[in-house]
Amino acid sequence: MATSDVCMIQDMFDGFKKEFDAQNDRRESLIKASRDITNLSKKVIFLLHRIMNEDVQDASALSKRASESGMEKLREVQALYAKIKMELQGDLFWRHHRAISPCLQEYVEATSFAWYLGHSTLVSFSQVQQELSDENGVPFFPLPLEDYLCGLSDLTGELMRLAISGIARKGGRDRARQICGIVRECRTELGKCAPLVKEVRKKQAVAAESLAKIEDAVYATVIRTSEYDLSDEILDGIISRSISTSCGGDFQGSGRHFCGDERDDD
Repeated sequence: MATSDVCMIQDMFDGFKKEFDAQNDRRESLIKASRDITNLSKKVIFLLHRIMNEDVQDASALSKRASESGMEKLREVQALYAKIKMELQGDLFWRHHRAISPCLQEYVEATSFAWYLGHSTLVSFSQVQQELSDENGVPFFPLPLEDYLCGLSDLTGELMRLAISGIARKGGRDRARQICGIVRECRTELGKCAPLVKEVRKKQAVAAESLAKIEDAVYATVIRTSEYDLSDEILDGIISRSISTSCGGDFQGSGRHFCGDERDDD
């Protein structure tokens, strides 16, 4: 083999090496950014729960304040996405999609939670894509539909926590019933997508558990309301004590245990 041919092959493999090294470096950089975005999105969710657990008289104003605070905090997440958009241009996004898929799902979950508190509805796909765009409305990258659906599926768990933790507060029973309807509808509609999206299929079991917990809690409050002629204040106190003493504060079991009623059926 001629010396020129050897040099040409060596140069070719050197080019392959540089390309592989660049891809690995980009992947490691995106994984680190994904972890940062995931952690920050989780902090937004914690912030929303913390605000919603405050004892105030005006529940509507509290929800609005929580939503505004959450959306403002999410601007920091969007800034992180803006920094990595150049690493995800063209086919690079799909090549490295698995590296950033977890943070996209967590971002959708946080955004949809904040959106629900402000609008009492689920955030749309187009709205999330708009949030992941620059000031001119140009998307940083295309939002995969499966990440959006998985984020909504994860939202059911946060809505369950919101319903259970606030059910004894003023307006909490009405909110729990509303959340129950939304989670039930969300699980039903996502179930239609489950055969087509593997990750959604995996998350459906968790969504079903969340729905069952909300239904038990709502069932318990409805039964208590119908059994006894109690004022809202007394009923809220009974429910609050039952939640705090049941399973160390973690709601489990049937609605009868939730109410602290261990009587045998007549």
